[in-house]
Amino acid sequence: MTRYLDVTDLSHLVTRKGLSTCLREMAEYIRQDYLRWHDFEKCPRLANHSPDGVIELMPVSDANLYAFKYVNGHPKNTQRGMLTVMAFGALGDVDTGAPVLLSEMTLTTALRTAATSALAARYLARPGSRSMALIGNGSQSEFQALAFHALLGIEEIRLYDLDPQATAKLIANLSTFPALKLVQASSVADAVRGADIVTTVTADKAYATILTPEMIEPGMHLNAVGGDCPGKTELHRDIVEGARVIVEYEPQSRIEGEIQQMPANSPTTEFWQVVNGQAVGRENDTQVTLFDSVGFALEDYSALRYVLDEAKALGIGREIELVPELANPKDLFALLRDPAETLAKKRA
Repeated sequence: MTRYLDVTDLSHLVTRKGLSTCLREMAEYIRQDYLRWHDFEKCPRLANHSPDGVIELMPVSDANLYAFKYVNGHPKNTQRGMLTVMAFGALGDVDTGAPVLLSEMTLTTALRTAATSALAARYLARPGSRSMALIGNGSQSEFQALAFHALLGIEEIRLYDLDPQATAKLIANLSTFPALKLVQASSVADAVRGADIVTTVTADKAYATILTPEMIEPGMHLNAVGGDCPGKTELHRDIVEGARVIVEYEPQSRIEGEIQQMPANSPTTEFWQVVNGQAVGRENDTQVTLFDSVGFALEDYSALRYVLDEAKALGIGREIELVPELANPKDLFALLRDPAETLAKKRA
């Protein structure tokens, strides 16, 4: 049988555990799996692009579990009353191929993206960082704000979005978190000025320059989340060229990340090297660090593994017969001959 979790189940899980707890615990699962980097069979995600968006499959596996996520990115969807990003995913048993988990991943992806961002910042931001500029106040923004508060102790968040209603939504949603000081900025430059960390999480599918060189101050950590497909960036090329760049999986980031603007041999370090101590994250207090995050399948593997463990522990979700389980595994036709009798024999 396969455990099935829908949107309501995942919402119930997060509510039971607490959002901050889920973010911290999911970040730890991600950290553990990055420490096992060489245990995984990896590839860039498979993307089918259209004029208005992209649909992707993101697979990864180790010796025990195979994971994949189906995810889209359609910036114009909000004009239709739909989410820009929607996703579902699965875990399968490598030994048998049997599906172990089928789960929603729209909410889960928001959690894992924020958890990964904050985890990377623990290695890359200056110690004692307490302020963050958050550019782009859409669906991912609350999760980013709360992850940086939970994992790094960020206290002040400076908000900017071209759409004032998006910022108003964010402020309303975070009004129940009094430990966060929310400051509404008048421009990107206003939000960024003096910030320890700058997170960009915009949705437009375009070569954009949300951040320009004159905005960048020594010692800043840049968390570039929104540039995540070919033809979509958020940072001026000169910023990327001058920063210490950390990526998740270089073959994918060269296609989709901020470094798509750079020569193929431009210097980068993969995040797993920083996590396991093979490379340092930040080299000095004045260095500008950039986490060029596009989202990698290993993080989805970690998130699904976490969700499965917690769902079992809390008794959330239900078991479904996603694939047949037969008394005679060579007689698939029995399901058509007499489904009720076949199931009764199997369960006997």
